Formats: sequence, structure tokens, C-alpha cells
Amino acid sequence: MSTRQFGMQAEDAAVRFLQGKHYRIVARNYKAACGEVDIIAQDRGTLVFVEVKARVSRTFGQPFEAVDGRKQERLRRIALLYLKKIGQELPVRFDVISINAGTGEMLIEHIEGAF
Repeated sequence: MSTRQFGMQAEDAAVRFLQGKHYRIVARNYKAACGEVDIIAQDRGTLVFVEVKARVSRTFGQPFEAVDGRKQERLRRIALLYLKKIGQELPVRFDVISINAGTGEMLIEHIEGAF
């Protein structure tokens, strides 16, 4: 399986996980001038920008550790551009879904309000 296929499977698993928690998926792989966010969802009245990180091994640490300060700032800018585009002011939250697939099974950790 290619890295891209693995990433898509991880994002699909994250979407199913969020839907199981009654989140409404608004967009996937939303692209803005400054980058892309994996999932935009709505959790009650809050717009949630979700970054999905997945790894097969922990050699390079936990998946969520890849969401560094630079990535966080990029996601904040994407959120501002998205809100401007839709013309609404909504509460915003930034979540990370960290997926470990080393056992062959996708173990999902959802970090709400990660930053």
C-alpha cells in the first residue's frame, strides 16, 4: 500500500470516527491559498478544523507530534480564510486525530482543542 493510500484510509477512518460522535462533516481536504486542512466538521455550534496524522510505527514519535507550531499557524490561517469565505462568525476549535496502525488495526486518539 502506498503512503497516499494509507493516508486516505486514515482520513476515512477519522471521518467515520467523527460521524460516530455525531459530528457533521462539512468538508474534506479543504484547500486555501496557504494550505490544506484534512477535515472541517461541525460539533454542535462549533466549527472544528481537524488535522489527521497517522503512522505505522512509533520510530518517529506519536503521530500528533507532527502537528508543530508551523502547522498550527497554517491551520489558523486556513480557518480565518474559511470563515471569511462563508461569511459567518462561528466558534472555532482545532482538533488532531492521531492514528497508530502498527498493529494492523487503526488505533484512534482524538485530541479535542489540541491548540
